Amino acid sequence: MNQIFSQLIASKLSLKKEAVFQTILLLEGGATVPFISRYRKEATGSLNDEEVSGIAKELKKFKEIKARKESILKAIEEQGKLSPKLKDRIEATWDLLILEDIYLPYKKKRKTRGTMAKDKGLEPLAESIFQQENQDPMQLAKKFLNKEVKSIEDALQGARDIMAEWINESENIRSQVRQVFRRSASIQSKLVKGKEEAGAKYKDYFKFEQLLSKCPSHRLLAMRRAEGEGILKIKIQPLEEDALFAIEKILIKNKSKSAREVLLAMQESYKRLLGPSIETEFRTLSKEFADKEAIQVFAQNLKQLLLSPPLGQKRIMALDPGFRTGCKLVCLDEKGDFLHYENIFPHPPQNRLLESKETIMYLVDKFKIEAIAIGDGTASRESMAMCHAISFETAVEVILVNEAGASIYSASKIAREEFPKQDVTVRGAISIGRRLMDPLAELVKIDAKSIGVGQYQHDVNQNMLQENLDQVVVNCVNSIGVNLNTASKHLLTYISGLGPQLAQNIVAYRTKNGAFKNRDQLKEVKRMGAKAFEQAAGFLRISKAKNPLDNSAVHPERYKLVKRIAKELKTDISTLVQNDVLIGKIELSKYIDENTGLPTLKDIVKELKKPGLDPRGKVKAMEFAKGLKSIEDLNVGMIVPGLITNVTKFGAFVNIGIKQDGMIHISELANKFIKDPSEVVKLQQQVKVKVLEIDLKRNRVQLSLKQAN
Repeated sequence: MNQIFSQLIASKLSLKKEAVFQTILLLEGGATVPFISRYRKEATGSLNDEEVSGIAKELKKFKEIKARKESILKAIEEQGKLSPKLKDRIEATWDLLILEDIYLPYKKKRKTRGTMAKDKGLEPLAESIFQQENQDPMQLAKKFLNKEVKSIEDALQGARDIMAEWINESENIRSQVRQVFRRSASIQSKLVKGKEEAGAKYKDYFKFEQLLSKCPSHRLLAMRRAEGEGILKIKIQPLEEDALFAIEKILIKNKSKSAREVLLAMQESYKRLLGPSIETEFRTLSKEFADKEAIQVFAQNLKQLLLSPPLGQKRIMALDPGFRTGCKLVCLDEKGDFLHYENIFPHPPQNRLLESKETIMYLVDKFKIEAIAIGDGTASRESMAMCHAISFETAVEVILVNEAGASIYSASKIAREEFPKQDVTVRGAISIGRRLMDPLAELVKIDAKSIGVGQYQHDVNQNMLQENLDQVVVNCVNSIGVNLNTASKHLLTYISGLGPQLAQNIVAYRTKNGAFKNRDQLKEVKRMGAKAFEQAAGFLRISKAKNPLDNSAVHPERYKLVKRIAKELKTDISTLVQNDVLIGKIELSKYIDENTGLPTLKDIVKELKKPGLDPRGKVKAMEFAKGLKSIEDLNVGMIVPGLITNVTKFGAFVNIGIKQDGMIHISELANKFIKDPSEVVKLQQQVKVKVLEIDLKRNRVQLSLKQAN
């Protein structure tokens, strides 16, 4: 079966069949996506984590189709209608829509107009008419009159009801109608009477129509949301005559009186059964497409946010800004441990600016603060200006930090476990400070959906969203690796092969026995079996370990190979690491065998040059335009610095130092056609933008990137 799955997945994802087959074997053997993409490149042909994730998702889908096929075969067999030909057809089908079409005539039905007509004995009449031979249907109908069928019209209507269901259940006809929907179905929305005021934000869709195939995901999700709120009514349909013409070409054989009855049955079937059924399919399919695209945007943004540059182990003052309730200050040591909390009131209505500056200066000096992290929420602009105006005795960086989700963390179980004696405001400020030190380590504690870097994330399939975002977090954590001796339980949970229980056991072992001295000690952790060790070890780092490979991405299974390389260069591993002259003498071809190929050897050499290198880069402080505090301070034509805070399919949002983020429409991102804003901008990117339009009434600012450059 894996061979069949490999062929299907390779064809769908445009990958090599053998690479897919080997990946499936590894997945079935319990290997994780990060482990496969990092340490099994020879088997997979160097597939990256996204490609391996794609294979895992498709494998799950095809297994679900296989289970559905088995259920269908059993149901038809129980009816005594499973012929060898039908069985072969079902077993050869891997398209769920076609599979359901094949099954439709055998599906148990509730009482329908067609089944009631059959109960009255009208099926032979329907069969005779459906043949469209030169017989008069009215004459045929007379033979079927009885106590239950009192008139010729009753008989003919019953026959049409039966034929309508046959037409709806025809695999060929359903396929042709789908083709019409794919080519020309439009999505139409109209306002529900009396909902003008309640649905003002959906004004663009009060009377709207667009080809479904051309409708972008964000528009479709907006309309679906409005429909869910009772603001709009939505239809998805092609021109009725196009669909009827496609059916007529299949069904109608001549111009006989019987053919006219079939034509009436066809029209009724499309209006009552077939049309609504295919419309439901396309509602589902279009929603799935929009969900996938929205989730892809969210996943892409989340990845960029998780991989934001860390400041590293510095002593931090975190400032959670506010007006009426003041600014919450916390001081953290270089490990992120909580030292001190204070509340200051530099902004209106209290305006205790001088006192607040003195407090900050005192705390910076007392706790040897090296950087100030300011949350990018309300009063962030004013708080940054205040900190920049302070003359510190030592150099102190002032850096704006994305605080999305900090309030969610502060009220979470994780936060209560970490800081049981602190209230939610203190926990939120701590999270802001820790995000500056290491965004990845802190953000994994928050439900990814709460970070707010997507579009319509609350409208998409929540299970699909969670599954995709979890995989992004896993891939990001493992791509960087974590310090085995300092990582929190929550961060360790995302390491390949671990999970919550093993993560907890590692922390418990660390607490009882002290810091890990080498990776081999992991085998002493409770429930750490050989498979879990294999999957996890390469992603766990031990700084200052005796064996420098323990602080690298070189997997323990390759330690003997590295030792052999060092020995043949007449040196040891410690001397070899970061020695470009010695590393340059390694002849990779000498070490290729059936278990080790060039991709793995190249990765080893890369690690020997810079073991444990963090690829995330360095934090860059953001400076907004001076004198810019609110939307009223803006003028059309101004060019101002900004920070990209969100990227969607229709454009990007930018923090320009005022309360409202401005928006750059996709058409204003570049002087060329682009399909996706992510081709030009990414999260946390610093840009210069031109103000195009200011809408004071709706608090909206339209910006341009291309006109600013």
